[in-house]
Amino acid sequence: MCKHREHRWLSALAVAAALTTESVAGLAQTPIPAAIGQSSTPLAAPQFQPTAEQTGDALMAHQRYQAAIEAYQKAPHNSADLWNKMGIANQLMFNAQEAARCYQMALKLDRKNTSVMNNLATIYDSAKQYRPAERLYRQALKIDPQSALISKNLGTNLLAQHKYKKGWEAYQTALAIDPAIFEHGTSIRVDNPAALQERGAMNYYMARGCVRAGMNDRAIEYLRMALNEGFINPQKLVADTEFAGLRGLPAFEQLLASERLP
Repeated sequence: MCKHREHRWLSALAVAAALTTESVAGLAQTPIPAAIGQSSTPLAAPQFQPTAEQTGDALMAHQRYQAAIEAYQKAPHNSADLWNKMGIANQLMFNAQEAARCYQMALKLDRKNTSVMNNLATIYDSAKQYRPAERLYRQALKIDPQSALISKNLGTNLLAQHKYKKGWEAYQTALAIDPAIFEHGTSIRVDNPAALQERGAMNYYMARGCVRAGMNDRAIEYLRMALNEGFINPQKLVADTEFAGLRGLPAFEQLLASERLP
């Protein structure tokens, strides 16, 4: 993927795995029992014929998104899962409008599908439509309050709205459910449409979350970005007791030295 496209979708905030994806089923052959009275002459095993949806899954696994969309279009359009998969494929093709339509069709078939709610919310986030995205995240959490992913995405959404305290609380909830939530990675990430100052806030609060989870190296990198983006100044960083445990670590001391602090 070229850098222009990558920057269009990948978030520097490490809001990894923002989309809820469907696993791609392996196309294993299914043995067929011999029929009664069948000739004893060995016959060649019949070739497994995947369904259109299985073909689309395989193409998605190989990142052939346009071909996957074409395969999915040949499958019966009667399940929320299929529409969700088409939405993901379109989102990876940078077609946000069609992705949103697919997610909305999925919700018509299954109004309580939290995966679809989450994915549609990422479309709204990327368009800076934070309020409708927030409503979808909260609706999904009412159904599945134990989703660390959705809580993390809600936190990022709230920080983008300058609701820093509530955003941090959502991050804490995500970390309580899954302490490694910031470590999960995928090729699919939510776009970061925030302004420079907003990105600085997100990086700062993600650093706090990483410290709480014991991911000190990752926390220092987020602090470096927060400093570069002007959300915090070096004096505030030193005074913040949340990061007191980083003192003495070579990477943190190097960060302070680069800011000309003792």
